[in-house]
Amino acid sequence: MSDTKQRLIHCMKAVFPAIPEQALEQAQNANLAGWDSVASVTLFATIEEVFGLEIDVQDMKHLLSFQSLLQYLERRADQKGG
Repeated sequence: MSDTKQRLIHCMKAVFPAIPEQALEQAQNANLAGWDSVASVTLFATIEEVFGLEIDVQDMKHLLSFQSLLQYLERRADQKGG
């Protein structure tokens, strides 16, 4: 498992502690109870802190699933050179 994926799971577990890890990897805001606008803001803030980056507000509207977040974070890491 990649470091990025592990760190994202850590962020997701912090925001959604009652959800099993396997379910987090399949999570989308449309299918995860409790993933509302407040949870999104909390999740983005947690990710920004853990990953040491700022998520562009324009990108946030597309980051509605674990997979989209993971892809976004991997692209950001590639752009930074690792």
